[in-house]
Amino acid sequence: MFENLTERLSHTLKKVSAQAKLDEDNIKESLREVRMALLEADVALPVVKEFVDAVKARAVGQEVMSSLSPGQVFIKIVQAELEHVLGDANDALNLAVQPPAVVLLAGLQGAGKTTTVAKLARWLKESQKKSVMVVSVDVYRPAAIQQLETLAGEVGVDFFPSHGDQKPVAIAEAAISQAKIKFNDVVIVDTAGRLHIDDDMMHEIKALHGAIKPVETLFVVDAMTGQDAANTAKAFNDALPLTGVVLTKADADSRGGAALSVRSITGKPIKFLGVGEKTQALEPFYPDRIASRILGMGDVLSLIEEAEQKLDKKKAEKLAKKIKKGKRFDLEDFRDQLQQMTNMGGVASMLDKLPGMGNMAQMAQQQIDNKVFVQMEAIINSMTPAERRNPEILNGSRKRRITRGSGTQVQDLNRLIKQHKQMQKMMKKMTRKGGMANMMRGLGGMMPPGGGGMPRM
Repeated sequence: MFENLTERLSHTLKKVSAQAKLDEDNIKESLREVRMALLEADVALPVVKEFVDAVKARAVGQEVMSSLSPGQVFIKIVQAELEHVLGDANDALNLAVQPPAVVLLAGLQGAGKTTTVAKLARWLKESQKKSVMVVSVDVYRPAAIQQLETLAGEVGVDFFPSHGDQKPVAIAEAAISQAKIKFNDVVIVDTAGRLHIDDDMMHEIKALHGAIKPVETLFVVDAMTGQDAANTAKAFNDALPLTGVVLTKADADSRGGAALSVRSITGKPIKFLGVGEKTQALEPFYPDRIASRILGMGDVLSLIEEAEQKLDKKKAEKLAKKIKKGKRFDLEDFRDQLQQMTNMGGVASMLDKLPGMGNMAQMAQQQIDNKVFVQMEAIINSMTPAERRNPEILNGSRKRRITRGSGTQVQDLNRLIKQHKQMQKMMKKMTRKGGMANMMRGLGGMMPPGGGGMPRM
């Protein structure tokens, strides 16, 4: 996420931090590079100007000049101003109303609005322990209603049915009435999108907003559209009293222009980031953590929170006890580890949150296809319990049966067995002194020369 911007800013700030003394000239030169990095990241020009002026005002003053470590102070100023541009603090959803709290999602077609409804419903259910109902008022696209019904079933929330011959306001009001009867805490309303902003669309959504009076009105926008995302959000904000923005496809956005422009241009906070296609791929937006990631300092807090929420602690403890007793790390254990890694968003997502690992995350994204984890799981599922516990019994005929059952090739199975053996060795190292360091070395050993991981399929 934001790899290009991270690389440019990290390089510039590294040069600054090496300076024993900072004066007005080298500060000006560094800020010129920062300015170019932001413009190349498609950050809106007024935002870039305001940011550079704010850093300059603080850096040229006594704050940096009189410091014993001027380079470090300069970096802290850049980080603080970056946080300010992004919004200073996390702006949580305001659900402190008499239930059901109504959340309205608006946006252009193709921004990922319907998927975001499901992601938000799942986040509210799992993280906030809320009972959620979702409803679609997109009467122009029956497929959108069907898609939301499928997603609601997947994430385990209530779905209110609607049809193309109904009026959007009538659908939403009926859903809210039903939610009161079912004692739902939150109702999320998915609205119709358009390929562009038009008067009919705005009139319809204004009427809907006036009728149901949502406590939160969130604008969903594709982060990859750069500063256009901020301009579109502003157009919606002029028509609707938005309370926040959800940036989708942030994991694929290597520039970061949208994230850095939206808050300044609209005055509305970014509340969530969509960081993948799966329904669990939604993160609350923390400006300080994102600023830290942009500057290549990682985001360990988010990684810890994610691990606490998504990793199965009982399985982890059971595996640790098993290894300590000297028992083997078998293929069933390996399958559990693959599932845990997938739940955490894959290798690239985890590396992206570790300090100084942004480039590694980018390489992992390019060289490791996460679909390989699904394939490896399918291979293990095609084995008998005895084969999973003792892979040494896998002979030619067993391998042919397993690969036929999983739709793979024998070389895929052989590769899996090799990687399982590497993982076995790593697990043994983890039980000795300096387990974490040994684990990282073990992970490095699984990567072939050149930084690649598991080969693409």
